[in-house]
Amino acid sequence: MNYEPVIGLEIHVQLKTRTKMFCGCELSFGEEPNTRTCPVCLGLPGTLPVTNAQAVTYGIMMGLALGCEIAPRSIFHRKNYFYPDLSKGYQISQYDIPLCLGGHLGDVRIHRIHLEEDAAKLVHVGESGRIHGSDSSIVDYNRGGTPLAEIVTEPDIHSAEQARDWLQLLRETLRQLGVSDVNMEEGSLRCDANVSIRPVGTTELGTKTELKNMNSFRFVMQGINAEIARQTALLEAGEAVTQETLHFDPVSGRISSLRSKEEAHDYRYFPEPDLVPLVPTPEMLETARRAIPELPAERTARYVETFGLAEDTAHLFAFEPEWGEYFERAADGAPDPKATAIWVTELRSRDGASVEPASLAKLVTLVGAKTVTAAAGRTILDKLVAEGGDPAEIAEREGLTAMEDSGELEAIVAKVISENPDVVERIQGGNAKAMGALVGPIMRETKGRADGGEVNRLLRSALGL
Repeated sequence: MNYEPVIGLEIHVQLKTRTKMFCGCELSFGEEPNTRTCPVCLGLPGTLPVTNAQAVTYGIMMGLALGCEIAPRSIFHRKNYFYPDLSKGYQISQYDIPLCLGGHLGDVRIHRIHLEEDAAKLVHVGESGRIHGSDSSIVDYNRGGTPLAEIVTEPDIHSAEQARDWLQLLRETLRQLGVSDVNMEEGSLRCDANVSIRPVGTTELGTKTELKNMNSFRFVMQGINAEIARQTALLEAGEAVTQETLHFDPVSGRISSLRSKEEAHDYRYFPEPDLVPLVPTPEMLETARRAIPELPAERTARYVETFGLAEDTAHLFAFEPEWGEYFERAADGAPDPKATAIWVTELRSRDGASVEPASLAKLVTLVGAKTVTAAAGRTILDKLVAEGGDPAEIAEREGLTAMEDSGELEAIVAKVISENPDVVERIQGGNAKAMGALVGPIMRETKGRADGGEVNRLLRSALGL
């Protein structure tokens, strides 16, 4: 039987605020353990939390950017569970009245976005977490209380590859939004995946499992594929899938069970008595709305519709906005935006290279007018990168303007043919690919000034092809 995967993602995003979610401790990464703590984030008796206003603004920005409805009133809850990384025995989160509801990014719907605090970091020291001969772990509370936004999608994803691609789009959207540095290696973007499978053509959802805390796009894809294979094998063997929380080991590729999957009632949610409800004012909403830049999905669509760029090129410029802005400045002075995009991509391939957009636009214009060939254009681009200047002046000075004397080119073609009788024999014997062995010397002889199409035409004519 063929099965269809059904996947929903839960993404935890550390927000790029200066201080923690409910106290004044400054955020940092890589500090000495337990040096960014206070009585509030340690949960000491008698302390009172205060909501971080910047975290709320970032949450509203995320909701608006993803087309969510911003709740006119939302509240925080206590999510109760005992674990060493949670010093007060509960996490302050949002339950049935989150800050943001609905929305979408691309073809994946957003179920909700809610605000909460992060837990501390457990560090397992030594082999199997053994310290001085005993099974142990230590806790760094620096991370405890870091502002988090949790984004929960609807189960609209149907392959590991789609999950990876969508997560990359979300990450770049959040990065350009400026709400997080979304560094997966440092844990500021963490992904859980809810995975189930069902027979193709059916609509009823299967039993889902949850893969926890995958911290790279590659591991997300590998983990989901491994879980799809595991569930498929179970069903084909006539066994049932159990709802549980799982861990994927990217080294071994194995999936292991962490615990049975919790339900909401297991956490004994109740409203946080020490925090007032969140009631965004019209001014807060307008401030958040004004802070939202043009985001990758919108920019991609604009580049396709306005400039006629191919989807992959538009996607590249949207995900690297510095190159997108460069392209737009260059295209403003050149006649052909598609050709401009090709030359911007060529420049981008030269690591660290820099050319004034106006100079690149002039080069595009010269190539478009066939004043210089594409090959000569690349030589001119090298000169622009190395020393700057005017493309037309470089072409004239270096003798790179296109050949206008067809007789000169015909003579060079005849010379190269006469110098390579073995290549000519292979071509006339039916090996058309051998033509490249003649084109190369001709282009070198002409310093790239000859038009490639004209060279091929003359060669085929001279060889009787």
